[in-house]
Amino acid sequence: MKLKQLESLLGRIQQFSNPKLDLEQYPTGPHIASRMLYTAENTFGDVNGKVVADFGCGCGTLGIASAFLGADYVIGIDVDLQSLETASQNAENLEVDVDLIQCDVKNLSWRGQVIDTVVMNPPFGTRKKGSDMEFLSVAFKVASQAVYSLHKTSTREHIKRVALRDFCASSAEVLCELRFDVPQLYKFHKKKEVDIAVDLWRYIFFFYLGSLCKNIFFI
Repeated sequence: MKLKQLESLLGRIQQFSNPKLDLEQYPTGPHIASRMLYTAENTFGDVNGKVVADFGCGCGTLGIASAFLGADYVIGIDVDLQSLETASQNAENLEVDVDLIQCDVKNLSWRGQVIDTVVMNPPFGTRKKGSDMEFLSVAFKVASQAVYSLHKTSTREHIKRVALRDFCASSAEVLCELRFDVPQLYKFHKKKEVDIAVDLWRYIFFFYLGSLCKNIFFI
């Protein structure tokens, strides 16, 4: 599938009808989502034929993109039931299979490397400090191949330091800097749209090191 075709399909996705500020619910637009997953597959081969999990899946954009790019099995996880209902409807409308689970990501009880690739647009941590790192920590514990995530460019040095030092990533690489379009969703928003600089990260692990770290950090 070509990039423009993927972006066009993702443009059909219904987004949050009643976004929740405490969950930092902002839609992952088709432009940024298509480039994220297209890069994961066409540059690194991390999607086609793989088991892919979308953490904090919201309305299902990244998981649905994974399905379009040939993922063998896609799981979407979110704590918000209303978002999962929208994601289910989106998957049905676009005729792709995505299994959806209502769960707080940090409460997942999976053990070991049960997922090939994790993709996510986690909360940036502006409402609850450290929530972005909670998502990243769990992703590192269950992914056997790679983790892709979006984080504010302003947090780049912190993300890299924690990923390498605390979470045992063998590589933490910013693939590109993107502009995340934040529409006027909440009452405190003064502008119709704001662009936020975000980094697209790819993290990978040495198998033996990943196994050791999972034994240390996964309680």
